[in-house]
Amino acid sequence: MCRFCWILVVVLLITTGTLVGKFIIIGETQLSTDGRTAILLEPAERDLILTEMRAFLVSVQGVLVAAGKEDMKTVVEAAGKSGMPPPGQIPDTLAGKLPLSFKTLGFDTHKRFDQLALDASQLGDKELAVEQLGVLMNNCIACHAQYRLEAVTED
Repeated sequence: MCRFCWILVVVLLITTGTLVGKFIIIGETQLSTDGRTAILLEPAERDLILTEMRAFLVSVQGVLVAAGKEDMKTVVEAAGKSGMPPPGQIPDTLAGKLPLSFKTLGFDTHKRFDQLALDASQLGDKELAVEQLGVLMNNCIACHAQYRLEAVTED
């Protein structure tokens, strides 16, 4: 009986490890023709992520223009628009398709926008805001260098 229990435990651990690897770490990916990791998504899921990326660009532009005018109130507003989204905004089915490193970059980018907004509000230092934005943009560069979003339809 004990031997059966150990076999069952091992099988469950292997199954759990496989599922964790697939849905949390790897996601729905394949190597793309340009050497990046292609994240395979339904068209609506791809559109959702691309909309978020365009919102990042709008925030970046807003921060830069406002900092140039020393308008720290607008810096705070522009950065705050790309801060952490409310829980549940990203569907679980989509989150399961995204590799862990992609999610890590995305969450870190949102957190950095939040920190930029907080520091701009509390310190009012435009040079710091621009410096933080430059560091934040490294996430954008890393993400676009490593990933591409592929729309796939199920047949």
